[in-house]
Formats: sequence, C-alpha cells, structure tokens
Amino acid sequence: MKSPKIVGFRLWSILRSVRWLSVALFLSALLPFWLLVGVMDDGSVYAVAGFGLIMACYVGWSYYVVMYRPWYRDVFGVGTLAVVLCGYAVGVVTIGWVYPAPIQFVHLLAIALIFVYYWFIALIALYHDQVDHAKFTPSPPFPSITVLVPAYNEAGYVGRTVASLLEARYPEEQLEIIVIDDGSTDETAGEARSFESEGVRVVTKENGGKYSALNYGLLFAEGEVIVTVDADSIVATDALKQIVAPFASNPEIGAVASNVTIWNRNSLITRCQQLEYTIGVNIYRRMLDYFGIVLIVPGCLGAYRREAIEGVFAYDPETLTEDFDVTMKILRSGYRVSVSDARVYTEAPDTWTSLYNQRLRWYRGNYMTLFKHIRVVVDSSYGLLHRLAVPFRLVELFFLPVATWIILGFIAWLLLGGQVVQVLALFVFFTSIIVLIAALGILIEGEDWRLIIYAPLFVIGYKHFHDALNLKCLFDVLSDRDLDWTHAQRIDQRDADDSPTE
Repeated sequence: MKSPKIVGFRLWSILRSVRWLSVALFLSALLPFWLLVGVMDDGSVYAVAGFGLIMACYVGWSYYVVMYRPWYRDVFGVGTLAVVLCGYAVGVVTIGWVYPAPIQFVHLLAIALIFVYYWFIALIALYHDQVDHAKFTPSPPFPSITVLVPAYNEAGYVGRTVASLLEARYPEEQLEIIVIDDGSTDETAGEARSFESEGVRVVTKENGGKYSALNYGLLFAEGEVIVTVDADSIVATDALKQIVAPFASNPEIGAVASNVTIWNRNSLITRCQQLEYTIGVNIYRRMLDYFGIVLIVPGCLGAYRREAIEGVFAYDPETLTEDFDVTMKILRSGYRVSVSDARVYTEAPDTWTSLYNQRLRWYRGNYMTLFKHIRVVVDSSYGLLHRLAVPFRLVELFFLPVATWIILGFIAWLLLGGQVVQVLALFVFFTSIIVLIAALGILIEGEDWRLIIYAPLFVIGYKHFHDALNLKCLFDVLSDRDLDWTHAQRIDQRDADDSPTE
C-alpha cells in the first residue's frame, strides 16, 4: 500500500511533466460551458454549471481509481457504469427542467456522451504512458517465429514486404518466412519466389480469402510464435524483436498488437487517416492495454502465441475482419492481449473511393464480429472484456455515430434560427476536445505536430463521412445481405495501369 505522501508525489510528477496538457484539459472543460452560459437565460446557468460539475467529478473519479486503486479493477466497469448513469440521471432531471425542447435535451446528452468517452480514454492512456507502461525490452534468447504473409494480387508490394522482413534484425536461425499466394492473377508468386534463395518459402493455393490463406500458411509453420504481416506493409528493423518481447515477460499474453503508421502522407486524406490512427487507434489500444484486453491485433503486423491461436482453431470465415475475430476468440479463451512498440508502415487509401471501399469492409466486419461474440455482452465471467472493452466498442460503433449526426442536426437548427454564437460555442467545445486528444496522441507516439491542424475536420467533415458509413454498414449487416470483400486500390498498381504505354 503506497503512502499518501508517495501517491501525492507521483501525481504531482505526472501533472508537472504534462502541465500544459493538464491546463488545457481544465480549459477545455470550462470554456465551452462559459460560452454557453453567456448566451443562455439565468436558469440555464445552473443547468450547465451542474452538468459541468458532474462531468468533472466523473473524470476525476476515473483518474483516481485507475491510478491509485488497482485492486478495484474487478468491479471498475460496474463503478464506471454507475457513475455515468447517476450523472446522466441528474443531467436528465436538471436539463429537462430548463430545456422543454426535446431537440436541445437530446443534443446535450450527445455532448455528454462524446465528452465522457474521449476523456476517459485519454486519461487512462496518459497514465499508461507516464507511469505504468513498462517498455518490453527485447533480449535473447529469442523464440522461433514464423511470419505469414498472405498475398492476393500484390505484385509490386510483396517484394518490399519480404525485403523488410529479411532486413529486420532477427536471428536467421529463428526466423521462418512463408508467403501464401492466394490464387493471384498477377506476378505476386513470381515476385515472392525471387527471395527463395534467401530462405523464404512460397506456397500457393486457390483463391479463398485472407482467412483461408492464413490457415493454409499455419499448416507449414514451425515457429513458437506466429507473426502475420500484410503484403503491403513494411516492418521496422527492430519490429520483430519488439513484437515478441511481451511473450517472454508474461505467459498469460496470447497475442500482441503493433503500432501502425502510415507512410504515404502526401494528401489531405492520408494525413487525416494518420491523425485518426494516432487518436482513434493507437491511443485507444493503450487504454485497453492497461487492462490486457486489446480488442484488435492488426493484420498488418500482429503476433500470436502458437498454442493460443491453435487453441481457438485459428481463423474463421464468418466475418470480414479476421484480425478482430481471432483476437476476440483469444481473449475469450482467457489470454491477455497486449501492445508492443513494434512499428509497421502501411499504405493508406489516397482517394475517397478507395477509403470508402476499405472502411466498408472494416465497419461491416466490426459489426459482424460483435454480433458473433454477442455472448460477451451478457456473460460477466469474461471479466473486463465484458465490463469495459466490449461496452466501449458498442458505444463507439452504435452510439457515437448517432450522437455525431444529432449534434450536426442541432447545429443546422441553430444556424437556421440565427444563433451563431451558440454554434461557435459548440465548435469550440468539440474542437478543444479533439485538439487536446490529438496533442496527447502526438506526444505519446512521437508523431508530427503538423497533424494537429487537421483536428477540426474530426469535428466537421471527415468524421461525418465515417459515421455515415458506419451507420450504412450497420444496416447492411442487419439486413443479412451477402457482403463481399472490398478493399482499397493499390496506389502503385493504379498508377502503373494509368501510365501511357509504348
């Protein structure tokens, strides 16, 4: 048990190391309410002040429990839910008394949902990085690993991926690389076979999808750890050592996720995607990593303990996101899933059409996977997977997209009524949250600070594109349609097709 003096010193050290962020958090909570108070009647002052106090208490309580009451984790999800429900109940009574208009009432509840969701994630991620994130240090002896590279029509890409794996500083005698050509109709197999002299094995099969290619590759794998790498990704030179390090430190870890970075940041779309990865993927994973319940081990670079992936019978065909599905299966089997410092560089879609096609598969697959594992929602035996990870995922997929469009509709209603100051207050509120979350993500990940200028697009524009697509995919899955695999067009392949021929 830590003494109060030590606890206080640790808290002061953290706040001092990120003092600018702490001040910004305080202002982001107060400034929007101050702006709103300035344009409301006297009764609304009490409603807004009370609601702000509820949110401040919630954030402070969450921070305190996570930092200083680790023994409370087993009921942390229940406690969080109780605080949120109490806050919402008080907010409903207070705001309902002041605002008879249903649209204003629903709008303020949407604001509360987004505020709590983002700042709860941010505070745990901050604690994880500043205090509890013990860097896994790779050290020999390294386990034998098999790297599976599923490839379908990846000519021009698979060669780069294999070359980066060979250049990774991993002991040659412990490294096995298998490229699975999933019935490609281009030169994928030939390009991969050019590395056979360096020990790379190439196997071919009829086209059956990524899940079947990975399962087929597992038949030939001999390593203690199974690593999967997409055929359009490039791993950092120390990535293989970094991604296997957590396995040696904790036998309960069944899978390890990587840190995904976009390398083609030459357009507005790709820069927005990198910021999205920084604040919506990597920060989110850090929060879940604190509890060992990371939900997705990305296909572009992920590692699995062999007995863990074989124990859940590897990959299934029921969903379009095999990485999410297999991670859920491993978590349900009792293993922890963690995050490593292994970095992988991947190509992001650079057109709206390609981004649409990529996310169409991602979002449909997310809903398919959640429906497949719906038992986790009602079965408390799954612990924090039931109480924290899946509920947050449900909020992210089912409620946040709706809340975003409710707020946008309310903004349009205010503009039609000539209430420009209130619209400005709302924009400041949401922009302050996104900017500060982005700053936290950039600080933790060591990313380019210029990305922060794209934060307003996550308030208006870019986020609404994704939320509308999310809702479309939900309806697609609920309608039980036969959903096909959609993917982004490869940039180099597209440019080669568009280039003039002699």
